[in-house]
Amino acid sequence: RTDAEAGGKAVWAAKDDPRVTRVGKFIRKVRIDELPQTWCVLKGQMSFVGPRPERPEFVSDLEKQLSYYAERHMVKPGITGWAQINYPYGASIDDSRHKLEYDLYYAKNYTPFLDLLILLQTLRVVLWPDGAR
Repeated sequence: RTDAEAGGKAVWAAKDDPRVTRVGKFIRKVRIDELPQTWCVLKGQMSFVGPRPERPEFVSDLEKQLSYYAERHMVKPGITGWAQINYPYGASIDDSRHKLEYDLYYAKNYTPFLDLLILLQTLRVVLWPDGAR
């Protein structure tokens, strides 16, 4: 919706979010909304696998509230990541704390095999859309 954040303050996504239109639900379900990020991968700004970037409006608050949050920026952001396949969709500071643990694990234990594992698990989520919101 054009007035989704009319107050000018960023809002976390929610289950059955009233800001999402029918067309938006379809776009998310078939994952068309990921195409611009694929372009960023081709330009070298992102990777296919890495910590999923957060909205800039949330980053400064998360860095203040969560120790080591800035450390997740040591690796290139990705379309999919260890947190995305191991933790459900998050929409709070507490969820961000849990996802940060997965992101830091990924940054510390990166291997090409781990990337392959994440890509295969991501294919499972894409083909069986139980993870879409």
